[in-house]
Amino acid sequence: MTNPNESIDSLGQLNQKLLQFVDARDWEQFHSPKNLAMAMIVEAAELVEHFQWNTEDESYLLTPEKREQVGHEIADTFVYLLRLAQVLEIDLIDAANKKIELNAIKYPVDKARGKNNKYTDYL
Repeated sequence: MTNPNESIDSLGQLNQKLLQFVDARDWEQFHSPKNLAMAMIVEAAELVEHFQWNTEDESYLLTPEKREQVGHEIADTFVYLLRLAQVLEIDLIDAANKKIELNAIKYPVDKARGKNNKYTDYL
């Protein structure tokens, strides 16, 4: 078993650490795709709260304490996303690579560079 305090640096290792964490607590029974997706959105909302009412410029100016809090919310959101991918047997790296390839087709550099339009607006 991985030491829960051991720092890891790969997605595969993080997947294993998360599985061990869940197994040790017998939480699999609660981790339906619906519950995990809802929990992830709750955490994402908590992340957004840190920036609510900030200007664009203020959103970059985080105190060390605020940066740590934001980091916790990003991590919570990421862990739920990772767990959802585990439960649904979706390889996040593969899915992300495929999505980037699809987006490259939807948003060709010559049409999208420097613009924030949706791809349907390029037609």
